[in-house]
Amino acid sequence: MPTFARTVSLPVDAKTVFGYHASPGALRRLIPPWADVRVVQEPASLRDGSRAVISVGLGPIRKTWVAEHFDFVESRQFCDRQIEGPFQSWTHTHRFADAAGGSRLEDRIDYRPGVGMAWLGPKIRGELARGFAFRHTRTRFDLTRHAAHRGSPPLTIAITGASGAIGSELAPFLTTAGHSVLKLVRGGAKASDERSWSADSGAIEFAPAENVEAVVHLAGKNIATRWTDTAKREIRESRVDVTRKLCEHLASLPRKPRVLICASAVGYYGDRGEESLDENAPPGEGWLEQTCVEWENATRPAREAGIRVVNLRTAVVLSARHGALGKMLLPAKLGVAGRVGSGTQWMPWISMDDHLGVIYESLFRNDWSGPINSVTGSVRQADFIRTLGKVLHRPAFLPLPRAAVSLLFGEMGRELLLGSTRVEPAKLKASGFEWMLPDLEGALRFELGRMAG
Repeated sequence: MPTFARTVSLPVDAKTVFGYHASPGALRRLIPPWADVRVVQEPASLRDGSRAVISVGLGPIRKTWVAEHFDFVESRQFCDRQIEGPFQSWTHTHRFADAAGGSRLEDRIDYRPGVGMAWLGPKIRGELARGFAFRHTRTRFDLTRHAAHRGSPPLTIAITGASGAIGSELAPFLTTAGHSVLKLVRGGAKASDERSWSADSGAIEFAPAENVEAVVHLAGKNIATRWTDTAKREIRESRVDVTRKLCEHLASLPRKPRVLICASAVGYYGDRGEESLDENAPPGEGWLEQTCVEWENATRPAREAGIRVVNLRTAVVLSARHGALGKMLLPAKLGVAGRVGSGTQWMPWISMDDHLGVIYESLFRNDWSGPINSVTGSVRQADFIRTLGKVLHRPAFLPLPRAAVSLLFGEMGRELLLGSTRVEPAKLKASGFEWMLPDLEGALRFELGRMAG
């Protein structure tokens, strides 16, 4: 029977690492972003008999995979075996041990490929190596971030847009740190961790005894669409009007949250050519720029009520599942990606894991308020595409001319794809924030599973 094993050293003790794996959201947190895997049911615990159910995409079909836990030893070990799935057999043993400077985590998998799948042996081992390189790196990132505030009491944090690109990653990141997350949903709440929220009035149906210390406001209509008059109105309303009503409601609560973290965007600055833009730079003058100004101003009722408000001016967040990178992947893998327009325009970016780190620090850093550029750096658009091609081992030579961008995408394309916005994370640097993925190639390799080793 084939065996795969991988060990990683971690900067915290074994009990803490075990607790991370036992926390709600750990399974979602550790699924590689490039994998076509959906969590159907998280295990209730890691104890013997508990089960996890996931749905795995295998080309055009989906396969249900059921795993059952056994051989549980508190803070030291747990195992899971396939009850139903694509393999003839699969047993995954997780072992945790204290070591000098922290702990050691060992993952060992004993498996037998499905009937007729023996020829896939090298492919299976390659995917296991790729997946566990990611899992262990993300585990280290998360535990390092969590450790910075481990002495603080756990928080109850409400999130709007919890099912979106950022929110769906943020919720399990927070629960694996020991915090409680309430997902604010429109319409009736259906799960124990959901609360009904009206975007029309801003009202939230918190239970009388619930002490919500923080709100992270991420909801808003996607701007990556053709900007018709109707789309512009809906985008503005979903950001400006909804934010103002939410803030008015938070300001009216007898027990107010201590902090509101509200999404904003580097679109605040607009097309500024070669100008270096920190948080003190004035806004641009176009429709998107002025929408961002109004969006940030809409948080004033919360600020005036004594709630600390952080407006995160967010760059392109690198995600294999969502956003700009997610849309680029297919043409890039086919070798037909290339520069957009001249390719000399500046494109600000940040990895998903570092953006979550910025949000996490915002929860605890009382000296953080107002606008903060959630950015790692800015790169020429042609260099971004060239680096992506290098990571994927694909050419990147097919340009998209300026005229084609304008024809295909209209005003949105001219603003977002052709505009040059050279944003600097001045406040993050001054505060000593540590980026886990500070260079573009490393960030892309991590997110796309192309790390060495």
